[in-house]
Amino acid sequence: MKRKLVTRIISVAVASCMVAGMLTGCGSTGDSTGAGESTTGGGGETASEEGTGADAAEDAAAAESADTGSADASGESVEVTFWTLNGRMDAIDPLTEEFNAAHDNIEVTVAYYDTDGIKDACKVAAQAGTLPHMWFNWGGSLGQYYVDNGCTYDLTAYAEENKWSDTFNAGALNLCTLGGQLSGYPTSYNVLGIYYRKDIFEQYGIAVPTTLDEFDAACATLKENGIIPVSTAGLYGWHVMRLLEQFVETYAGVELHDKMNSFEESWDNEAVVKAFTKYQEYCEKGYFPDGFLTADPNDTIMATGSGTAAMDVQGQWYDGSILQNELDINNFGWFPFPNGTGRMSAFAEMTQFNKNLSDAELAACVEYMDYLYSEEATAQYGQYYNLPLPRNDASMPEGQPNVPEMIETSGKGGTFTITDQAFPTEVADVLFAAQDAIYGGTMTPEQAASDVQAAIEAYLAK
Repeated sequence: MKRKLVTRIISVAVASCMVAGMLTGCGSTGDSTGAGESTTGGGGETASEEGTGADAAEDAAAAESADTGSADASGESVEVTFWTLNGRMDAIDPLTEEFNAAHDNIEVTVAYYDTDGIKDACKVAAQAGTLPHMWFNWGGSLGQYYVDNGCTYDLTAYAEENKWSDTFNAGALNLCTLGGQLSGYPTSYNVLGIYYRKDIFEQYGIAVPTTLDEFDAACATLKENGIIPVSTAGLYGWHVMRLLEQFVETYAGVELHDKMNSFEESWDNEAVVKAFTKYQEYCEKGYFPDGFLTADPNDTIMATGSGTAAMDVQGQWYDGSILQNELDINNFGWFPFPNGTGRMSAFAEMTQFNKNLSDAELAACVEYMDYLYSEEATAQYGQYYNLPLPRNDASMPEGQPNVPEMIETSGKGGTFTITDQAFPTEVADVLFAAQDAIYGGTMTPEQAASDVQAAIEAYLAK
């Protein structure tokens, strides 16, 4: 008899508490990784229910048993575990129940975490050797950690054998290829731009900016009329970073920015100083909400939704968030940040698989992912996914008018890797602290640039 699907929501606090007493797991070096993008495909999500110590112990035990493998390719029953974001629960729960009911030989159990919680839980599990069979992750340095420490199943040969190049778009596969191996099943390809209230722009005669000067002028007009120009939130650091990195792209240009993100060129340079100076200017002019440093990124949509703010730096998932919050999507448009290069910030999401999967477990995990991200599933639960999917045969989501244009524009203008995926955690944390200090008036742009580069050099010296 099939067991009932078990789901759990684990808080950041619980995940952090699990760190105590952990042993070294899959080749851990103690190295940290970059804070990945959000969830909302980008923004952070908070748990709706706090886990208990008993819950955490149960999940750790379940994950540990997962590593041993529960079946082989002989037709025996396969039990696999999956850790993912709690913002996907309303889609994942019913789909998993359907999947389990339709597969007599496969049982999937799901645990849910908020954005920062899953980063912590997976890191702890990697160090303890108790990773689940599969887990949600981002690309860049966050995903790289599990490759570098020998935790992930190398899908390169499997993908070639099963012609994944025909299934997934090249951009998504490239972002999921880390350390020379395909490190995960691509689930989302995300690009970021400026979402704005079309009705507010029209009311105050603001044209969509095509240069940084025009963007500055739009912010000034909005501020003069009592509208917050840019809805941003400093809690966790990455939401503020989304605008800062556009300033970096503006002043550094394509070649220098890419080399800085790969640590081939120093961040202690004039372009970065100019970017921090522009951010400082925005802080001083009041272009962000009062007290934004302690604000939760999840709440920024309420500011634009209510009309108290006019713009927000978001990705194509924002269309789904607008619909989930029962806002009028016709009031929202988007434009690429006018950085002068035409490139948009981008990141990948994927499901990584445990290196110890048996053939039967690998097949079960892939089949489950195919089910979750099928056209039928996303058609029904599209608002919970970062659409469109990175599949060549995926259709654009209905009722989400900004998504097709964003994807098309990114294809024409190109992309650069979002900073907190390019950076490991210890470097990203220094960047976030610099953002806070500049706002607080305790750090100059010059010192901020120097501090970021010092953190990079310390990381490279490990």
